[in-house]
Amino acid sequence: MAFRLAGLVFLAACGTTDAPEAPRVAVDPAAPVLRRLTAPQYTNALHDLFGDALVVPAKLEPDLSIDGLVAIGASRGTVSSRGVELYEEGAFLVAEQVVVSPVREMWVPCTPTSAVDSACAREALSWLAWRAWRRPVTEAEQQTLVALADEAAAQLGDFHLGLQYGVAAVLQAPSFLYREEVGEPRDGGRLYSSHEMASRLAFFLWNTLPDEELLELADSGDLNREGVLVEQVHRMVHDDRARQGLRAFVSELYHLDRLDDLTKDPALYPHMSEALGPAAREETLLAFEHVFLADEDYRDLLTTRRAYVDATLASVYGVQSPTPEGFGLVMLPEDEPRAGLLGQAAILGQHAHPTSSSPTLRGKFIRETLLCQVIPPPPADVDTSIPEPSGTAPTLRDRVAEHLEDPTCAGCHLLMDPLGLALEPFDGIGRYRLRDNGVLIDASGDLDGETYEDAEQLGQVLASDPDLGPCFTEQMYRYATGRNPELGELDLLEHLGERFTARGHSIQRLMMLIALSEGFRTAAPPSGELPTTQEEAG
Repeated sequence: MAFRLAGLVFLAACGTTDAPEAPRVAVDPAAPVLRRLTAPQYTNALHDLFGDALVVPAKLEPDLSIDGLVAIGASRGTVSSRGVELYEEGAFLVAEQVVVSPVREMWVPCTPTSAVDSACAREALSWLAWRAWRRPVTEAEQQTLVALADEAAAQLGDFHLGLQYGVAAVLQAPSFLYREEVGEPRDGGRLYSSHEMASRLAFFLWNTLPDEELLELADSGDLNREGVLVEQVHRMVHDDRARQGLRAFVSELYHLDRLDDLTKDPALYPHMSEALGPAAREETLLAFEHVFLADEDYRDLLTTRRAYVDATLASVYGVQSPTPEGFGLVMLPEDEPRAGLLGQAAILGQHAHPTSSSPTLRGKFIRETLLCQVIPPPPADVDTSIPEPSGTAPTLRDRVAEHLEDPTCAGCHLLMDPLGLALEPFDGIGRYRLRDNGVLIDASGDLDGETYEDAEQLGQVLASDPDLGPCFTEQMYRYATGRNPELGELDLLEHLGERFTARGHSIQRLMMLIALSEGFRTAAPPSGELPTTQEEAG
C-alpha cells in the first residue's frame, strides 16, 4: 500500500501562501501507536481546562525515555497498578479544586436549581469531556457521567460536591490519559480522522489539548480539508502556544530535565549551585525560542555569540549579568571560543562527570544527537576508565591517547573523543580555562576530514555538516509521530530534509512541513487489524 505525498503547501510568516514545491513522494505509513499523555502534557491539559492557578498532581506514573525521546516512550510504556492509583488520586485532587468558587465559574456554564440538577450537570460535564477527550461525547457517556454526579450529589446534599465525582471520572478516562489515534479507512488507505488530527496537531505543535476552534472544525469534519488544514497549521505555528510546543521538543531532545538534578563536586567547582542546572536549561530553551520566533536559520544555534544568561550563568561564563533578576541577552567575548550550543552549560555540564569533564560524553552527544550517527555500546567486560594524570600524560588529551591504544576501545572512541576534546577548554560545568594540570589545552581536531582549531570552529564545521539538517528533521519527525521512522518513510524523510534546507533551515517551516506530510496524516491498519481492501491485502 503506498500513498502519495501531495504538494506541501503552507503559509509563510507574513501570512501569504507559498506555492506548492514538493514533488510527489511515495509513503508507506506505519501502524498507529497508542500514546499516553506525558507528564508535561497532562499538566498543560489541566491548566488549559481549569486555569494556571490549578495545583496539579506532583506524582504520576513516571515518563519513560526510549531511543532518546519521551515521545517514543509514551507509546511503549505501560502503567503500573500504582500508576493507576496515582491517576485516581490526581483526578480527585483536581476535582476538589475545580468545583470550588471562583474556579467553577470558569467552566460550569449554569447555576444549579437544587442539589440534584441533571440538566446543569450534563451541560458542564459534556463540555468538559468534549475538551478533555478531544472528541464528541456519546449519549451513553453523558448519561453515565451525569448519573454519577447526581448520585453523589444526592448523598452529599450538594450539587458541586457531587459534580466533582463526574470531573474525576472524566480525568481518569482512557480518552483523557491516552491519545486514541488509529485512523479510518479512506481511498484504499487510512487517514487520521478530523478529531485525531486535531489531537495530533495540538500535542505536536503546542504540547497540550486542541483549543475550541480546532475541535469545532473537527466536529464539522472540515479539518481534513486541505485548505482548512493548511490554515490551521499556520495559525498554530504562529500562536504563542507554539513556544510551549518547541520547548517540549527541545527539552526531550537534549534531556534538559536531567539538569534539575545536576550534581558536581563543590570542592572542584566553586561556581556550582542548585540554581545552575535550571538556569542552564532555560538558556538553551531561550536560544531556541529566539531562532524560532525570529524565523532564523537553525544552524545559527551552533555559531552565534548571542547568549541568554542570568546572574548564575553570568558568573560561570565570566560576563556581566545584563539584568538584576531573570534572564537577559549578552554577546559573548570575542577572545574566547565559547559560542552557540556547544558553549552552553546545559550541554557542557550535562555531558561531563561530577568531578571532571568528559570528551567521550560530549563527543557522543555531537555524533548521536546532532548528527544522528549510531555509536554502539562498549562490550560488557571492557575497562572504559581513563588513566590518571602522570608526568608523561598530564592533560586529558594525553590520557585519552593512551586509552585509545587499546584496540577494543579505539574503534568507537575515535569517533567521539577527538570531538569532545575540542570542548576541553570548558570544565565540568562549562567554565572557560586555558590549561589542564598546568599545560595549555590543545582543542584542535577534525570532524570527518574538516579541521578546526577550537570549539568555536567546531561549531562552524558542524553548522555546515551535511548530516546536521537531516538529523534535526528526523529528530522532529520522531517526536511528532511518537515512533522511529520505518523503511516506507525514508523517501519522505529525505524530502523533508531537502525542504528544510531549501527553506533556510527554518524551524517554523519544518514544523509545518511535518504536520502537513502524509507521514503525519496517514496510517497503516493498526496491528492485528485485517486489511479492508484488496490493495491493503497486498
